[in-house]
Amino acid sequence: MNSGNETGDLGSLKGAVVAVAGAGGPAGRAALLRLAEAGAVVVASDADPARLAEAVDAARYAHGGATVTGDTVDLLDLDATKEWAARTEKEFGRVDGLVHLVGGWRGSTSFTETDLGDWDFLEKLLIRTVQHTSIAFHDALLRSDRGRYVLVSQSGAHKPVANNAAYNAGKAAAEAWTLAMADSFRKAGGEEGPGAAAAILVIKALVHDAMRAERPNAKFAGFTDVKELAEAIAGVWERPAIDVNGQRLWLTPQP
Repeated sequence: MNSGNETGDLGSLKGAVVAVAGAGGPAGRAALLRLAEAGAVVVASDADPARLAEAVDAARYAHGGATVTGDTVDLLDLDATKEWAARTEKEFGRVDGLVHLVGGWRGSTSFTETDLGDWDFLEKLLIRTVQHTSIAFHDALLRSDRGRYVLVSQSGAHKPVANNAAYNAGKAAAEAWTLAMADSFRKAGGEEGPGAAAAILVIKALVHDAMRAERPNAKFAGFTDVKELAEAIAGVWERPAIDVNGQRLWLTPQP
């Protein structure tokens, strides 16, 4: 196993192979653009093939010569997710990152009016996809000299509110799972420290240009722009694995 702490590639995404799950949304599009700009080979997936194709084409167009591919993968199917990871490593020779951007939200008017069907929906999107991608990519990230697993979480996981019980609990579970992955990386690294890292970026909410256009008078206080999130994602590779493994990196004030 190579240690990301001692390689000349530290801090560089040039030539890195980074998979992005949930790449078709605004955050995914921004991440594809930023990773392609940094010189990474980007392997994108989304459940919506049309939305995925648009995001991949936009990143390719913006950065001529960048390798950006798209693959429709059912991340609720562990075998399919494992096949995606294996296929990516076989085709490109390595996997240096998995960025988890699969999201979804459902809330309620009050705690007692929470629809437990919302939990069933969110458990799949927020937790199951984290479980499957982390298991599928774990070993490949360990084989990399700069492996990173990046989860995007939300501040409500740390200060749950009455009308967001299902969402907040789902995010908290996803964080716990990611921290368990980080512990696996730590143990695999031994005395040298982890060669791979699992890190959590914590936001309050995301905003993008289309949202601002729809609501020109809204302030979006405390929101993180998707471009800022993309910068933070790229920044996870700029720090040694030992510094980011198992860490929550706050992009919003900590509650």
